[in-house]
Amino acid sequence: MKSSSISLLRRNSNLAIALSALVILFAAFVAIHPRGLSTYVLTIWFNQGTLLGLAAIAQFFVVLVRGVDLSVGPIVALTNVAASYLLIGSPGAIALGAAAVVALGVTCGLLNGITVVYGRIQPIVTTLATGSMISGLALLLRPTPGGSIDENLSDALTYDIYGIPTSALLLFGILIVLIVPLRRSLFGLTLYATGSAESSAHMTGVRVERVKLAAYAASGGFSALAGLYVSMVTLTGDPAIGPSYTLNSIAAVVLGGVALTGGVGSPLGAVVGALILKTISSLMFFSGLPPLAQPFFEGLVLAAAIVLGALGMLRIRNRLELFQ
Repeated sequence: MKSSSISLLRRNSNLAIALSALVILFAAFVAIHPRGLSTYVLTIWFNQGTLLGLAAIAQFFVVLVRGVDLSVGPIVALTNVAASYLLIGSPGAIALGAAAVVALGVTCGLLNGITVVYGRIQPIVTTLATGSMISGLALLLRPTPGGSIDENLSDALTYDIYGIPTSALLLFGILIVLIVPLRRSLFGLTLYATGSAESSAHMTGVRVERVKLAAYAASGGFSALAGLYVSMVTLTGDPAIGPSYTLNSIAAVVLGGVALTGGVGSPLGAVVGALILKTISSLMFFSGLPPLAQPFFEGLVLAAAIVLGALGMLRIRNRLELFQ
């Protein structure tokens, strides 16, 4: 029993470190916040964390299969703009509009996947190019921020239920739906196998091309969910919001223990990394640091996370042993 607990801790050491850092940072944030620990503070914190958390989950799927998606931010922006046209009217119309927004994100993700898998172009080059096109489309649809979102839906998804932030329930629900299938289902295991050793996975019968396509489609879908939630929080469509989500989604997955070399990590880690970044931003704001210093400190955090992640990878002889 003791040995199995030690083995579990070793397999999840990066996530444990990230969770510990989040607890410490959040305690410091609450300590300096004028309102302290309250439903209002928790709701704002979770709303902001959910925005980046969904984008980080999107980035997680691509990083898991040894890729990187520089189009996450542009897809968030495009789907946010699309939502500003579609999430209004009757409940049925809103539901169809939300489905169309998610389908748009999945389509963008599939475009990335097809280009990477069948065009054999490096993911960073592919997603840089498609991201530019997607950003341009967002600007064509809405050159300046505007549009409208159903306020009742926004209130339902951004306030609280009996003191519990709705965004927290939403984020935890998504994580529960994701984590178990990723660890237990054939699809989840093939994702990790492809990221760990693509050639070996192919030789054992894994259809690597389909797995990668599914990973990019999932990335597009969760980027669309992030764009939808941006719409819920801001009640508008903004074509210029993309760049921060691209950079921060990559930083979040690294902070959460997801290996940039593929095959290691979890969506929970990606979300924890996103919450860490948002907490650091809030800490800097309430501590009186100048806003222009924030990118510098975020860069330091990212650099430190990459170094720690690299050191952790040196201790792993075979990444597939994580799932035995």
